[in-house]
Amino acid sequence: MALVNEHFLKLPGSYLFSDIAKKINTFRITHPKQDVIRLGIGDVTQPLPQASIEAMHKAVDEMTQKETFRGYGPEQGYDFLIEAIIKNDYAPRGIQLGHTEVFVSDGAKSDTGNIGDILRHDNSIGVTDPIYPVYIDSNVMCGRAGILEEDGHWSNVTYLPCTSENDFIPQIPDKRIDIIYLCYPNNPTGTTLTKAQLKKWVDYALANDTLILFDAAYEAYIQDPEVPHSIYEIKGARKCAIEFRSFSKTAGFTGIRCGYTVVPKEVTAATLTGERVPLNKLWNRRQCTKFNGTSYITQRAAEAIYSPEGKEQIRQTIAYYMTNARIMKEGLEQAGFTVYGGVNAPYLWVKTPGGMSSWEFFDQLLYEAHVVGTPGVGFGPSGEGYLRLTAFGEREDCIEAMKRVKRFTI
Repeated sequence: MALVNEHFLKLPGSYLFSDIAKKINTFRITHPKQDVIRLGIGDVTQPLPQASIEAMHKAVDEMTQKETFRGYGPEQGYDFLIEAIIKNDYAPRGIQLGHTEVFVSDGAKSDTGNIGDILRHDNSIGVTDPIYPVYIDSNVMCGRAGILEEDGHWSNVTYLPCTSENDFIPQIPDKRIDIIYLCYPNNPTGTTLTKAQLKKWVDYALANDTLILFDAAYEAYIQDPEVPHSIYEIKGARKCAIEFRSFSKTAGFTGIRCGYTVVPKEVTAATLTGERVPLNKLWNRRQCTKFNGTSYITQRAAEAIYSPEGKEQIRQTIAYYMTNARIMKEGLEQAGFTVYGGVNAPYLWVKTPGGMSSWEFFDQLLYEAHVVGTPGVGFGPSGEGYLRLTAFGEREDCIEAMKRVKRFTI
């Protein structure tokens, strides 16, 4: 008989955002006339850049002609997009990448979840806490995380708390860890690291032969020049880090799906016999076997955001969301809340009032203000006592949500 992968049975019953959806549906059934403003899930609301739309139309037209029709594309991505990525995202920051070090995909979520395919199941892992749930769940699925303990921690995971007490700056571990996940600007807290702070992590990784998995999906929202956009701005990072990027929140690609992962040739991991193996080679093999490549039409759309018109349209969209963040941050603070993030990232991390739990505050916002956030505890044990709000809503909704919050708190 076929046997299941029993590690999947260790996972909580459902995904965080599925639980939220169930609560919202229950509310709507019992309160059918109430309008709910959703500021929880980080989906975008602004349309694709016009430059991308035009590029997609052109690509579709190409598909109608035998001479320009495209079938299977390269699993690693088309050269035209890889060249645009290197030229625009990395070269201006003094980072040199080779074409075979960039792998185009259908998004950072997929790649951060799949990267474990090329790493042994018994590697030790460390995560900043709170953290994007995919990092933990994908390690649970392969047996790397251990078992879920009563306090919400997984037994084989080292948690690096990020709280107001340490200014949301994770402490460098006092022991060696094989793999560490870092996400900056951070989801869910909206906080960042300076170059000096990130350098400490690179130095730790080089000294301890640790692999850093660096999620930079929100780098386009950085406003502070002291905050690095890429881990490769730090000397030595090419030897110890893999970086993940996404067009989802940068260019509104949540629905059409496109991102990329950078795996430098210098990054290696060891076999049990001590042989060093380049991870670039293994990731390429993994993608060639289990991924058919991002569609040509999508990649043309992604390429277009690097055109002068595309860059300006992206700038305007990001400014729109960051203005939402400012409006929400100011509104919440006027209502008496303690708020973090929202300056270099589209996320706001709100301290729950009066010692309420994350889910209690979620319910209060939903039933009294008809506003939806994301309970912080869903991102890890250190997220208890917080709620995440996103700035990706419509401007009118963000303004109205703050009015509602003020009404039931002031």
